[in-house]
Amino acid sequence: MIEMECRCPWSGANPMYQAYHDQEWGVPLHDDKRLFEMLTLEGAQAGLSWLTILKKREGYRRAFAGFDPEKVAAFNDEDVARLLADPGIVRNRLKVSSTLTNARAVLELQSRLGSLDSYLWSFVDGTPILNDWETMSEIPTHTPLSDHMSKELKRIGFRFVGSTICYSFMQATGMVNDHLTSCFCHRGNHFTEPLSPPHDFSG
Repeated sequence: MIEMECRCPWSGANPMYQAYHDQEWGVPLHDDKRLFEMLTLEGAQAGLSWLTILKKREGYRRAFAGFDPEKVAAFNDEDVARLLADPGIVRNRLKVSSTLTNARAVLELQSRLGSLDSYLWSFVDGTPILNDWETMSEIPTHTPLSDHMSKELKRIGFRFVGSTICYSFMQATGMVNDHLTSCFCHRGNHFTEPLSPPHDFSG
């Protein structure tokens, strides 16, 4: 059993939150469907608690076809009506419609570059950024890098990808490791070698 004081304090006492902290947050993620899922969930979380979203994650997976971007991109008005009536997700029209828009943007990226993974990880040159924060108050809500990611994602057609959402996404998918130095995950989830060759997708 991991002692409470060995975790980042935001994980609290909720077992679901602790499992997410221990097993997912800050672990490098490279599967396109999972990356699309996390981008969707981070956008859905805007104005809500992350625990609320975690409790609805299975509902999201059912509602959005396992986050298969090809299937979600094909959703029509009937699907939107179905989603807006689904209590298993956040029933916000803008958030729902942005997921469909983002699925189409994912397909465009995949057709041009091969994968969503290679594009997103290019922002950190394929290597996780390991920070050395000692207190929660030191952790930023956005950075110049997340500002840049947000700007570029919006430029190519993504929605609900503000800088704060992008930074949370980077933390969640291991592009940035923001576990506190006192946390047992601080170095356990960090890879020191580049995970993929750096790419320049600025053009």
